[in-house]
Amino acid sequence: MDVRTVGSVAALTGLSVRTLHHYDHIGLVVPGVRTPAGYRGYTDADVERLHLVLVYRAAGLPLDEIRVLLDDPEVDGLTRLQRQHALLLERAEGLQRTIKAVEELMNAHRSGIQLTAEEQVEIFGTTAFGEEYAVEAEQRWGDTDEWKQSRQRVAQLTKQDWIDLKAEGDALLEDLAAAKRAGVRPGEPEADALAARHRASIERFYDCGSEMHRGLVEMYLADPRFTAYYDDVEPGLAQFVHDVVLASIMA
Repeated sequence: MDVRTVGSVAALTGLSVRTLHHYDHIGLVVPGVRTPAGYRGYTDADVERLHLVLVYRAAGLPLDEIRVLLDDPEVDGLTRLQRQHALLLERAEGLQRTIKAVEELMNAHRSGIQLTAEEQVEIFGTTAFGEEYAVEAEQRWGDTDEWKQSRQRVAQLTKQDWIDLKAEGDALLEDLAAAKRAGVRPGEPEADALAARHRASIERFYDCGSEMHRGLVEMYLADPRFTAYYDDVEPGLAQFVHDVVLASIMA
């Protein structure tokens, strides 16, 4: 039978020797071996019990209640492990919720958005800025004046501002799709008006000159995610927006 000293058990579990002595004193985890010299020795069963104590403590149970659970003669080792497993799952779910909340706060700070995750879902149907997009956007454009300007403007937007922006964006998207379906051609007055609205929607966040506008619509075709955003509304819409904007710039 392997026997561990108090010091080795402290190193194994991360608990202090003082805490182990306290657990011994209150009968929670009593070392199963005592040497003739009076030293304590922990058996494998003692260490297993100590690990159960740590799990229950992490789940928020008080020491008195833990002792009752562990000393219950009606509960065998498997049942205790099943309880431990259930508590770990519950704790993992809680940690995942906490992690998700922290990630959403991080993404909000990256983008400058002043909405809670709940408000983002209420307005956009999901969190407005996913972690992948927020990190990528900061890496690609974080050093640009437009990024800094966008963060400043976004930080001043209220919940109502976001509701209005979402409504304006949805209306523009539908009008662009309707124009494509109606056969509106790039360069026509209606197309130029849509291009101007598209540019104005961008300028709610940062100044958008002609070259910036050109670069954005070219990205709509180069990045499959942007292409899908438009084409999911109307097949070929990304190309149509690109052509409409370029025609208005060239006019």
